[in-house]
Amino acid sequence: MSQKHGATDTMNQDLSRHKGPWLQRVAASRHGMVATANHYVTDIAVKVLEAGGNAVDAAVSAAFALGVCEPAASGLGGQTMVLFYDAAKKQTIALDGSSRAPHRVPPGELAKAERLRGYSATTVPSTPAVLAYFLKNYGSMELSEILQPIAALAQKGYKITELQYSLTKREVEHLKAGSAGMFFLKNNKTPYPVGALFKQPILADTLTRIAEAGVEDFYQGEIAQKIHKDMQENEGFLHLDDLAQIPWPIERKPLSCRYEGLRVHTFGEPGAGRTLVEMLNVMGFIPERFRLPDSPKGALHFAEVIRRANLDRHDRPYNPNFYPQVQGKRMLKAEYAKLVAGQVKSRFKGHGDTTHLSIMDKMGNVVALTQSIERVYGSFSASPDLGFLYNNYMSAFEYKDITHPHYLRPAAVPWASVAPTIVFKGRKPWLAIGSPGSERIASAILQVLIRLQYQSPYDAVAAPRLHCSIRGKVSLEASRMRNDIPKVLEKYGYTIDLRDPYSFYMGCVQLVLKDKNEFIGVADPRRDGTAAGPVA
Repeated sequence: MSQKHGATDTMNQDLSRHKGPWLQRVAASRHGMVATANHYVTDIAVKVLEAGGNAVDAAVSAAFALGVCEPAASGLGGQTMVLFYDAAKKQTIALDGSSRAPHRVPPGELAKAERLRGYSATTVPSTPAVLAYFLKNYGSMELSEILQPIAALAQKGYKITELQYSLTKREVEHLKAGSAGMFFLKNNKTPYPVGALFKQPILADTLTRIAEAGVEDFYQGEIAQKIHKDMQENEGFLHLDDLAQIPWPIERKPLSCRYEGLRVHTFGEPGAGRTLVEMLNVMGFIPERFRLPDSPKGALHFAEVIRRANLDRHDRPYNPNFYPQVQGKRMLKAEYAKLVAGQVKSRFKGHGDTTHLSIMDKMGNVVALTQSIERVYGSFSASPDLGFLYNNYMSAFEYKDITHPHYLRPAAVPWASVAPTIVFKGRKPWLAIGSPGSERIASAILQVLIRLQYQSPYDAVAAPRLHCSIRGKVSLEASRMRNDIPKVLEKYGYTIDLRDPYSFYMGCVQLVLKDKNEFIGVADPRRDGTAAGPVA
């Protein structure tokens, strides 16, 4: 549900694997495929494809719908990043939908509490602008047509899942203290129980207003006025002039690399695609017998590769507008990957919340889209007149180093760890993949990409995962892995962070691929997702 400093960073305990109604985790179709984090959302996107819409139309509908059905993770108050393959132009495009710091923010001065919760934690929401831009320039449907069923869903309601109940219960005190409790708590006191019908009539009115007046209303019209009034009354930094400079997305060139005969395209700065590229490049120089984290030596190599790539990105921050001009780009180079792989092998020698959706259509278009309100329930603040959560992306800036490209200053963009990815076999797109999970995004994608060389799509997604922080803390789904793996990691100086099986903390991969004439979709069993394809 997040990006660099995402919601799951603050989790002290993992949430149990979803045990609610039966969910379709794997699907096949000859007419396209959708994988999202919620079955209501998947159904809406599939209906768009069945009605003749393309992957962009379906992705935009799914992204708006996730703000209704997964409101703790994303929504109108957040930001959206997209990687898109345009089949007609045979071109892959990254849409950088970064939010921006308001103009009145005091550079580098916010206290930690102000960055995390409340109105002062909010940056300029980009999601409405990004989705409207994406639809207008690459879709085939009108925004009003897309939003009509989304508004109806908010009005009629959906049933609360066990995962949503658990998240709300965990954050209940913060919700009570913030203005969002009136929307997400029953009588502003307790979480809605599992199976309860959760309706959002005020959000439905906001979505209907955007459908009728256009997305510009969110930034320069009636909705903007309501946001401005709410912020002024609650000492927020976000004002009309911040909104009026609509944060339309910037089209950027994706990063790319090769791995095992595949061409991988992923999201560059301000996202974490170069971390994924370095990981894949380094793994290409690791002996094949150590390329799965299912043995002690394999886990050791994985942990160190993940740690080194994240450390390199942390040590080499770049302004996303300047990065294309950087000479060398050491993290992306094969010779540097070979050096790192040699160091990794030498060390072990002899010792053995955010949301993501992936969509393909029968015309060959592909979308990998990641969006967030930063941490679970964002800033815990919401306008009583609009019904959506404000983000808390103020927590994703650098606050000490004034030379840092993501240092908090007016109009600065926050760090992100998103890595929506499209993989090609030859000249044709084969796979779309992505995940939420803060700095665990790239490592989750890495493990699935490598496992796909040996396992079925579902097994590759469902398999146990590990992640290593830059300080050497290894989080792993230990009960699903060999019991000697944690001991060996500790022997080499790593600290162990035991996580539950199918841990919420370890990301939530949504994957779609095309195999010959058939589309396959997989939704990660770690959360509430489903996969489905059109019947015709």
